[in-house]
Amino acid sequence: MKINKQEFKEWVITILIALVLVIIIRTFILDSRVVPTPSMVPTIQPWDRLFVEKVTHRFKGLARGEVIVFAPPEQSHLKDDLIKRLIALPGDTVEIRAGKVYVNDEPLVEPYLAEPIQYEYPLVKVPEGKIFVLGDNRNRSYDSHEWGYADLDSVKGKALFTYWPLERMKYWK
Repeated sequence: MKINKQEFKEWVITILIALVLVIIIRTFILDSRVVPTPSMVPTIQPWDRLFVEKVTHRFKGLARGEVIVFAPPEQSHLKDDLIKRLIALPGDTVEIRAGKVYVNDEPLVEPYLAEPIQYEYPLVKVPEGKIFVLGDNRNRSYDSHEWGYADLDSVKGKALFTYWPLERMKYWK
């Protein structure tokens, strides 16, 4: 079968349009991430793959309890993006005592934790432009209780759903 110049040109244009759409979607709308560590166990297992939605947090803001992806703060000495649970927003107070997290003097209800927290964190007020994040595997997560606050503007998106492995497929609210 011989392809003429017109058909070849149409194929090239179609492929280029598809590539541009993929780049736009991955850059601005939806991205795929692999979780390489156990910091979010039991919610997310190591090597789970999930989609990250990058749009709505820019317009609706973020809510406490959401699982987010963000660039690590400089003081963490990490280079790869992190996936953690958003615990406190700018202006909130946060404290960890007696195995529980308190935000604005209210204990968080955290049914996703597998074990009680085995450390304390003093009462602090989250500065403007900052957020406080923790991994669900609280005793084995490198997070805000170790390196402090992350920048609010470093948030890249919210976990949308886990798609791999199939037996752990889950939509995130």
